[in-house]
Amino acid sequence: MAVSMSHKQKVYQGILQKIRHYMDTQHLQPGDKLPSERELAHTLGAGRSSIREALRAMEFLGLIETRRGEGTFLSTYQSFQTVELLASFILQESKTRIDLAETIRILEKEAAKLVFSKFTEQDINYLQAILRKQDQTLEETHAVFFRYIFEKSNNRLLAKVWRLMYEFLATAEGISYQRNFYEELIQLYATKHYDGIELLFVELAKK
Repeated sequence: MAVSMSHKQKVYQGILQKIRHYMDTQHLQPGDKLPSERELAHTLGAGRSSIREALRAMEFLGLIETRRGEGTFLSTYQSFQTVELLASFILQESKTRIDLAETIRILEKEAAKLVFSKFTEQDINYLQAILRKQDQTLEETHAVFFRYIFEKSNNRLLAKVWRLMYEFLATAEGISYQRNFYEELIQLYATKHYDGIELLFVELAKK
């Protein structure tokens, strides 16, 4: 059964097409540097958040690479049509989105377990402070909460895989759990209950 595209998904696809057209007209080749988000937004007449989401999807699919302190560079421009097809597939197919969300949840569970022995009282207090913030949505809380956990894991590859998958899925839908989930995870850290982490995520998967 066909799944209709939301307005956000259509905007997202339009931005991808604009970036592709820009690359064509500028004759960009693998290794060439892309303009900044601000410059692309101005040139393409699009919002910076939309440009950012499209670039995240392109990075996730291996089309571009971001080098810290240098910028964003084209990697395999020849595959751009594949990127459009994959992006369209991932955003439209509900089963694929479910699989991606499940994979993200597994990564978050493993990261939560990985930092267990490393977490200090200061780390626990920091997570509690994240939950106390009133000026952010639950989706924003989730992103900040788990970004901190992945940073504390000291596993850069794990953190990057999660970030790319999370941000790519977030272009189509918000990602968060119920607030009591985060509170319970913090409590498990505070009480040194390692096995409870697995159980907490098992219960999450049932919902």
